[in-house]
Amino acid sequence: MRADKATGYEPLNTPKPVAENVWLIDGPAIRFYGMPYTTRATIVRLADGGLWVHSPTQLDEGLAAAVAALGPVRHLVAPNWIHYAHVGAWQVAFPGALAWAAPGVAKRAQSRGMDLRFDRDLGQAAPADWAGEIDQLIVRGSKIHREAVFFHRASRTLILTDLIENFEVPKIGFWFRIAARLAGVLDPDGKAPIDLRQTYRDRKALREDVERMIGWGPERVIVSHGRWYQRDAVAELKRAFRWVL
Repeated sequence: MRADKATGYEPLNTPKPVAENVWLIDGPAIRFYGMPYTTRATIVRLADGGLWVHSPTQLDEGLAAAVAALGPVRHLVAPNWIHYAHVGAWQVAFPGALAWAAPGVAKRAQSRGMDLRFDRDLGQAAPADWAGEIDQLIVRGSKIHREAVFFHRASRTLILTDLIENFEVPKIGFWFRIAARLAGVLDPDGKAPIDLRQTYRDRKALREDVERMIGWGPERVIVSHGRWYQRDAVAELKRAFRWVL
């Protein structure tokens, strides 16, 4: 995957405040199936002052310094089988951090010849490391895409990865617009891409998990690709998952 420079979400590689103790990082775009996918990490500062980093993006010296200024990095989270590429660089920069892997991540990395160390597996319940602060579940229904989703209670922030993609037309090129429209991932009607939706054979299990996310009552939804939702989170979830609800 080749990194591209401009994404429309500049400044890149800079922690941006979202809510108290929550930041996001817009990283450079990467080429995925030939298309420039924007990237985004989310940082939560836990009650003990340690940082929890979701879907780490490309790291450089400036970003490492800016993150370190927020607190000690304690957790690096690879939330699904295609969001792990930069975990190794963050491990080098922050050797005290634990790396957490969603189902399928370690196997995928190994199949790509990447020598990554994962310390813990993500499960259906939050581990003691962040229980009571961040709720989590592994969304069921697909044997291929098993994404871990998270809800930061204090800020009422839901953190997704690929279950919603929401590319803004002005920020992408002509061919990507066509592909994104066919996949169903164009703003303002972003959702899971059609190929991912087709892997969900157990719609009942998926529906139950989506309803659980809605039941958390989030105020905002951060997604990894495209425009994220700063408000009206429950309405956006009902819209984006109407294909299963």
